[in-house]
Amino acid sequence: MQRKFLTNLGLMLLLNLLIKPIWIFAIDRNVQNMVGALDYGFYFEVLNFSFLFNIFLDLGITNFNNRNIAQNHQLLNKHFSAIVVLKFMLAMVYIFIAFTVALLMNYKADQMKLLAWLAFNQILTSFILYLRSNVSGLLMFKTDSILSVLDRLLMILFCSVLLWGHLTASSFRIEWFVYSQTAAYGVTALVASFIVIKKASFRKLSVNWPFFLMIIKRSLPFASLVLLMTLYNRLDPVMLGKMLPDKPIFPQSGDINTAHVQVGIYANGFRLLDAANMIAYLFSVLLIPVFSRMIKRKESVEKMVKLSFTLLITIAVIVAFGCIFYSDELMKLLYKEHFDKSAEVFKLLMGGFVAVSTTYIFGTLLTANGNLKQLNIISLIGLLINFSMNLILIPRLLAVGSAYASLVTQFFIAILEVIIVQKIFKFKINYRYLLTLLFFVIGVILLNFISKAVDLRQLGIGPSGNSWLLNFFLMIVLSVVFAAALKLLNLKSLLLIIREDR
Repeated sequence: MQRKFLTNLGLMLLLNLLIKPIWIFAIDRNVQNMVGALDYGFYFEVLNFSFLFNIFLDLGITNFNNRNIAQNHQLLNKHFSAIVVLKFMLAMVYIFIAFTVALLMNYKADQMKLLAWLAFNQILTSFILYLRSNVSGLLMFKTDSILSVLDRLLMILFCSVLLWGHLTASSFRIEWFVYSQTAAYGVTALVASFIVIKKASFRKLSVNWPFFLMIIKRSLPFASLVLLMTLYNRLDPVMLGKMLPDKPIFPQSGDINTAHVQVGIYANGFRLLDAANMIAYLFSVLLIPVFSRMIKRKESVEKMVKLSFTLLITIAVIVAFGCIFYSDELMKLLYKEHFDKSAEVFKLLMGGFVAVSTTYIFGTLLTANGNLKQLNIISLIGLLINFSMNLILIPRLLAVGSAYASLVTQFFIAILEVIIVQKIFKFKINYRYLLTLLFFVIGVILLNFISKAVDLRQLGIGPSGNSWLLNFFLMIVLSVVFAAALKLLNLKSLLLIIREDR
């Protein structure tokens, strides 16, 4: 099982690292730079608002289905046709709730129009994730890897034509960005549907009310968990957009303190976190079916937890501290405006990446084991912390206040999940391993301090401009070497696992 996990993780990481950085840095970033922080902030607020009600599209069915199909492959034929009908019904519920809440929050006509397209995109995305849950539940990880990047690959093609194809005389508009996403999601949904229909031997849709009620009842714990997690992860930009004014209070200050600009600043800092989360999320996608099957077979998951956590936390520590120390340089490199404030937000959000990575391992294990009550309680407390801190900090610190709220929330949740996993699974505490991790963190921090202090140009090394890029790259290389020296990244062990299924 470790061999299957590592080989497919490698494939999925390779495909995602080839495609998604191009999307984030070449497309998404350029769109924001072209339309400006104001228009992009407008889009980003509505986008995150559309995420808040995502759970009504799914009610936890995707997580339940992934775990269920991984443990019982034969259920795909029985469940698929009925769940598809249920997903269409839930899409209607989602649309009704999202637009009702938007009206209650006094969303304007232009926001409602954008929400219509983004809501449709959320429906397509939810359907794709459900289809992929069947694919990964069948342990078809190679196919799932391709599906995981297909939508982004298509978006890159469509947006590239709109950005640089000179098809129109007018400048790029944020609406075109949304339309490109719709087209890409639509094609991906069709491809994924064809694959699953073939595997499920699908013949016709069926309406089965007792089955619907049974699925919803069994999925509700997953649903409440996903809702709470979505709220504490996506609430920050929405609260920024609603708590701050639409127009400058003091005209001479420009628009820096207005809602959409502050949301745009938050989006600047969030973009690289979103890119880093891509890596952590892929671990959880693979681990849900792996943990579920191992638990059903009553196999020990301790080695798999240690293996996956070590790989992910090593990457997370290097990425997080590198971004914290080089936050100013990275924001200046990526954006044309507000990069100083963006850097403050960015370093706080990236500090939380270590905690987020931890939850992707330990939260996934608890989900696979069915410990949803504990996860729901943790997430509810996390949501209350996030909401309370945003209420207090946004009026005082603006987007930076939301970043502080996110940082505290993520670490609170990560620590509690680790404690609960230890209580349930009673893993043997390896103090030597924990000291090694601590030593690694201290070492990475020192390497960052040294890389910032040394000017390689004075030593005759590196180019004359942007010399920090070379320092940054060398810091990453030395951190990886340091991790290998501490045997946190043990290439020999990884190769042995890949060659033989232990």
